[in-house]
Amino acid sequence: MNDLKLRALNGLFAWFGRIRPANRQRIGATLGWLTCKLARSRARIVRINLQLCFPDLSERERETMMRAHFRALAQTIVDRGVLWYGTPEAICELVTIKGADRINALIAEGRRVILLAPHFVALDAAATRLTLELPSSATMYTPQSDPAVDTIVRDGRGRFNEVFLVNRKDGVRELIRHLRAPRPVYYLPDMDFGRNGAIFVPFFGVPAATLVATAQLARKWDAAVMPIIDFWDPATGRYHVDVLPPLDDFPGEGSLEDATARLNRDIESWVRRCPSQYYWVHRRFKTRPLGEAKFY
Repeated sequence: MNDLKLRALNGLFAWFGRIRPANRQRIGATLGWLTCKLARSRARIVRINLQLCFPDLSERERETMMRAHFRALAQTIVDRGVLWYGTPEAICELVTIKGADRINALIAEGRRVILLAPHFVALDAAATRLTLELPSSATMYTPQSDPAVDTIVRDGRGRFNEVFLVNRKDGVRELIRHLRAPRPVYYLPDMDFGRNGAIFVPFFGVPAATLVATAQLARKWDAAVMPIIDFWDPATGRYHVDVLPPLDDFPGEGSLEDATARLNRDIESWVRRCPSQYYWVHRRFKTRPLGEAKFY
């Protein structure tokens, strides 16, 4: 059954990778509309997140943002057909990038580098495009519950050059091995994984359980923290990835808590560039301070 499912999914995504961009756009628009209507539990999570983070917007404005979110999210799924099955030329046509030379320059100097990748819906487009630019890299990976899907995701993310997928269950120890290489580490700092290793710092004014690992690793290993910002352009159907310069004076001389709070503020500022394309389907505020009621 898994082999049959794997073949079917491989065939579907490979087909996505072959069809004309205009057809992928139409499929993405249809899938986004259907998901918004049918995935009610996820739509509920998005509505709660947007209400918490954008209380000054009207309900109508938040509904518009939610529809734009599902539209962009659906398109990124369809476009994985190009990212995971297309040629390097097709990927470069779909995804433009700026600033990747900064990463290789720092690695050549022997500097350790953390590629800070907040959860924008286009993060897989950024990750794939970066593997075309970086001879070697590592990324934290959460295994998928479905074996067929897990195989496709793992194979897709490791197509080009040398890519090490580090199982999240192994914690940061394996990431440290790659940092010491030195090898750039693609790290996602902004998901709620519970209380272990996390502190509560504001995110859009709401206390959010946030891992302190970014600040810890940067301090212990003197690592440059380089933000990776990525957006899908609905007007062109293409993606653009910006590799920003290393964060200035991070984590600084203060506490890990202060550095982590600063990181959340920075992520907020990047989200505000295109609010609909943050990964709002994630229950970012699932873990609550003791005594607080749950949101979801």
